[in-house]
Amino acid sequence: MSKHILVIGATLLDVKGKPVAGLEPATSNPAHIRITRGGTARNVAENLGRLGAEVVLLTAVGDDLIGDSLLAQTADTGVNVDYALQNGRTGAYMALLERDGSLSVALDDVRAMEAITPGYLDKNRSLFRDAALIMMDGSLLPEAMTTVARLANKYGVPLCADPSSARLAYKLRPFLSQLHLVVPNELEAAELLEVDFFGHDPDTSLDLARLLVKAGVENAIITLSNFGLDYATSDEVGYIPANYSQIVDNTGTGDAVTAAIMFGMINDLPITESIRLGAAAASLTVQTRETVVQDLSLDMLYDHLIV
Repeated sequence: MSKHILVIGATLLDVKGKPVAGLEPATSNPAHIRITRGGTARNVAENLGRLGAEVVLLTAVGDDLIGDSLLAQTADTGVNVDYALQNGRTGAYMALLERDGSLSVALDDVRAMEAITPGYLDKNRSLFRDAALIMMDGSLLPEAMTTVARLANKYGVPLCADPSSARLAYKLRPFLSQLHLVVPNELEAAELLEVDFFGHDPDTSLDLARLLVKAGVENAIITLSNFGLDYATSDEVGYIPANYSQIVDNTGTGDAVTAAIMFGMINDLPITESIRLGAAAASLTVQTRETVVQDLSLDMLYDHLIV
C-alpha cells in the first residue's frame, strides 16, 4: 500500500436542529432538523478524501442499518473503510444550534469507540508503519490513544489530533509533546492547558497557541468559532480572519480546518500556506448545511484563500 493518511476515531450519526425563531426553554421549538453523517475523525477523513488524498479510517460503528449506511456513504467519498469495526449500536451526536448557526449545546454518544482497543490497533500496525500522517480524535479511550502515540513514534510518523470536545480534551494532555498538529477551539485549548476560559478573545487565544507550542506541539491552530483562527508554530504566530458571506451552520468547521492543513502537509506546502487552506476550508464549511462541503476541491480552497 502506498503512503496514506491514517485517521482514527469516531463515526457518528449527526442530528442537528436550528430554530426558526429563537430558543425557548422547557417547550418544543419550531426548527429545521437535519440528519447526516458525522464524527470528528470521519469528517476529517471525508474532507481528505474529497480533496483527493489517500486516506484510511479506523473507526467503529454499530452492526445495524445506520452503521452500514454511514460506512457506505463515507466510502463513496474516497475513504478506505475496510478496517472499520461493526458491533453493537452506532454512536450519535445531537446538536442544538442558535438561529445564527452557532452551537448552543450538544450531546454525544461515542461508546461504540470502546471497540477500538490497543489489540485492534496493534493488529493493524502495518497501517501505522505505511502512513504519511496519523490523526486521532478525542473519542478514543486513553489506552487506545497511548497505543496510537506509541505506534506513531515507533514508525516515525507525524501525529495530529483534534480534541473533539472540551470535555474530552484532557485525554490529549499526555501527548502534547508528541503532536505535530493539534486543532482545538478556544475552550478545548484552555482545557488542554488547564487554564480558565473567559470567552472569545483572539489575543488570549494567540497566547494559548503559544503555550501549546511551548508544551511541545509543533503546530497549534486554535479555531475561533466564526471569527477565523489563531496559530503558532516554532517559527511564527498569526491570525487569519474568517471569510464568508453568511453563516448557515458551523458544525464541522474545525474538522475541515484539520483536514485541509494535513492535506497541505502531505503535499509539502509551507505550513503557513497549509494553515491558510484550513481557514479557507472553515469559511466554506460554515456556509453550508452539510457537515462536509459536498463539492470540496483544492481549487475551491485556493479560490477562498485569504492572502
